[in-house]
Amino acid sequence: MKPVTPAQPAKRPVNLLLNEATVQQARVFTRNLSLTVDGLLAEFVARERQLRQDQQQHYAEVSGAWNRFEEAHGSFADEHSTL
Repeated sequence: MKPVTPAQPAKRPVNLLLNEATVQQARVFTRNLSLTVDGLLAEFVARERQLRQDQQQHYAEVSGAWNRFEEAHGSFADEHSTL
């Protein structure tokens, strides 16, 4: 029986314009720039996804609080309606 190895995600070549000096400095710290950039990009995506989820949750909480306030106290505009 063959050991099961996790499947590698599909990869494709992309063109990036990077600062040459920064790339030269990065090569001192890594032999595989693609792997390093891929990891940094994955971290960025995870942070942005979490930030958007946090914002969405915050907005849902604010909306819920406003709805509860309006249910308890009514709308300010109700006193000034011309209808």
